[in-house]
Amino acid sequence: MNLEGLEMLFVLVIIVGFVKALEHLGLLEGNYEDKIEDELEMTTVCHRPEGLEQLEAQTNFTKRELQVLYRGFKNECPSGVVNEETFKQIYAQFFPHGDASMYAHYLFNAFDTAQNGSVKFEDFVMALSILLRGTVHEKLRWTFNLYDINKDGYINKEEMMDIVKAIYDMMGKYTYPVLKEDAPRQHVEVFFQKMDKNKDGVVTLDEFIESCQEDDNIMRSLQLFENVM
Repeated sequence: MNLEGLEMLFVLVIIVGFVKALEHLGLLEGNYEDKIEDELEMTTVCHRPEGLEQLEAQTNFTKRELQVLYRGFKNECPSGVVNEETFKQIYAQFFPHGDASMYAHYLFNAFDTAQNGSVKFEDFVMALSILLRGTVHEKLRWTFNLYDINKDGYINKEEMMDIVKAIYDMMGKYTYPVLKEDAPRQHVEVFFQKMDKNKDGVVTLDEFIESCQEDDNIMRSLQLFENVM
């Protein structure tokens, strides 16, 4: 793996895992021509989503698209929420030769905006709207939040090292044999050389967005989201 391609790898891993999560939850299935009730069908669930009109106003999805998404979500998650274990199961299936649990943990925390240990339909749809149809700034801001593990508004080297190690653990034997032992630290150093514009030891959101927009590989990677749904 080329050190210069680290940031692109991060974006691609998010895309791959995100698409697999959607497929697992049945959110990429369903015919938009199917007859669906105008209002969300409700069964006995632990959590019921907000009204369609409100979600339509808050996202880049139409009412019909939200109906289809909710139908798939409800079929796979009758309780109305997804927990961290579900994320880990999805990634474990797609990366059977590695340990995806830590990366799944970080990704789940990015979806769990309320930090209450569960992802509701609204949480999932809001993130989906950003990643699939948001602006470049919105997509990069969401990605920055994933890397900002302690949510203090900065990415430090310890956080980046944790993310890098989580990705290597997830890739398993397909990564480790071809890399030197100090490769994760090298990747972190490359990341900070590129992103830490003022060399103060942390990467801010503005620095992250500016650096990503200067990288053609990252910009092309972000466009891959647009063809998912």
